[in-house]
This record gives sequence, structure tokens and C-alpha cells, in this order.
Amino acid sequence: PICGQNFISESENKIKNLRKYIDENNLDVNIEVDGGINDKTAEIARNAGADILVSGSYILNSGDSKKAIRNLKGEV
Repeated sequence: PICGQNFISESENKIKNLRKYIDENNLDVNIEVDGGINDKTAEIARNAGADILVSGSYILNSGDSKKAIRNLKGEV
């Protein structure tokens, strides 16, 4: 499996546009982002409208997985 991908900066606008479409059409779907999610990119993705974040390397390499997950949620 591929692990440790980079976050694609163009994804932010794609997430924002998708969030707008979902909201305008009253759709019951979640936006999931996978690839390059860490404490910095998680904030970008959440602010753009993502509902679900997939992060493997960041959590596994953090040394403190509970704190890393709180970081991803924006709780720290």
C-alpha cells in the first residue's frame, strides 16, 4: 500500500466547490479527504468543508496517536 502521500493544494478549492454544491442541493453525503492529511492540512480540509479525514502516516509517526487525532479534529 502507498502511504505518506502529499496533500494536493488544489484540493481545497475542489472541497469548497463540492461543499457548496452539496449544501445548495440539500444532499445527505459526506466529503472524505485522503492523502497528505496532517495537523496543517486537516485544518485546511475541515475549513473547506470536509467531513471525514483519512490519515495514516501522520498518526502512526506522531509518537502520540491520541494527541495527533485531537490535532486532526482541531481540538488542540
